[in-house]
Amino acid sequence: MQTPYELIVGWRYTRAGRAARRNGFISFISAVSMLGIALGVAALIIVLSVMNGFQKEVRDRMLGVISHIEIFAPDGAALPDVARTLAEARANPEVVAAAPFIGAQALLTRGEDMKGVLLRGVDPAQEPAVTDLGQHLQHAGLDRLTPGGFGILLGVDLARSLGVREGDPVTLVAPSGQVTPAGVVPRLKQMTVVGIFRSGHYEYDSTLALLHIDDAARIFRVEGPTGVRLRLRDLDRARSVAEQLAASLSGDLRIRDWTRQNATWFAAVQIEKRMMFIILTLIVAVAAFNLVSTLVMTVTDKHADIAILRTLGASPASIMGIFVVQGALVGVIGTLAGLALGLLVAFNIDVIVPAIERLLHASFLPKEIYFIDRMPSDPQRGDIVPIAVLSLLLAFVATLYPSWRASRVNPAEALRYE
Repeated sequence: MQTPYELIVGWRYTRAGRAARRNGFISFISAVSMLGIALGVAALIIVLSVMNGFQKEVRDRMLGVISHIEIFAPDGAALPDVARTLAEARANPEVVAAAPFIGAQALLTRGEDMKGVLLRGVDPAQEPAVTDLGQHLQHAGLDRLTPGGFGILLGVDLARSLGVREGDPVTLVAPSGQVTPAGVVPRLKQMTVVGIFRSGHYEYDSTLALLHIDDAARIFRVEGPTGVRLRLRDLDRARSVAEQLAASLSGDLRIRDWTRQNATWFAAVQIEKRMMFIILTLIVAVAAFNLVSTLVMTVTDKHADIAILRTLGASPASIMGIFVVQGALVGVIGTLAGLALGLLVAFNIDVIVPAIERLLHASFLPKEIYFIDRMPSDPQRGDIVPIAVLSLLLAFVATLYPSWRASRVNPAEALRYE
């Protein structure tokens, strides 16, 4: 099958040959347009991949500490019938594990240092089934929590801020005081640090403390667990499973899934991702529409060639097709180059960013400010394919007007002064 001459001529105009040497400025503008498209596409892929990676990393680290679903009493008191609640929750086919807990807030003191903490009373035998953190601590401290031993596990940043190590004593100050003739006296209990954990999530490493569920019940004077934590087969179905449990559980209970616990954060990430896509798409659009000026100058430079082709029998549609091919080739090459560059950086960002940080002696993600301390990346086909299609579409649209102008060239007028 013979190749259409529109493709051959369009490709010839795109290459840097005699035409480029005769009019280097046109070739330069064409190269700038191609480079702009490539950089815009690469920037889109890299930024969206980093945002995907950031969201996935934070989500996974959150779910390493929090459970997929929590069930608790509306007033924060003990559950009226823990055994029934556990049995009804486990009856749902999506629930693979359930464990009771006591949640409360308190103060931890060590000398003159005082920190507010989120205390969680857990059952060491059941906790590993509902959280990844429990699995990691199963043989590294969780078994050291014994009833009546008043041991406590601290997050690594919380322990560092209090200046304590394993074996050191700390004082726990319960929020509700004890009424005496002298007034309300805060309840104090000396605890022993039996282990230090690292979840990889600064928010929890700096605020979370674990103790045995029986010790928590005695300290906070509750009759039993204040809630139940559930682990699901599919964490993405947490919201629908929570709705099923709301209809099947007995009693007046509150149910909260992991998407609602951090709903504001996840919604903010999605909005930021959309806005970044729109902003960076404008970069691709500007580069693509540079093709308009490139093709307009090319059409002006090729008036004689167009006129000769017309006199040889080329139709206006064929002339238009030549310049559409030229502009589309610039868009295709720029898009492919951008895809290659963007994917290369996105898949190796865990190597590139630390190298830049060492070179500049700087930290781009201080863990005291951000949830994580390294730059993650997660390129997804759902982002990459639309980026490539949009880039090609913008490049194609940019070729239409100059190509139409080329098809309207009058051969007689173009050859009059040749």
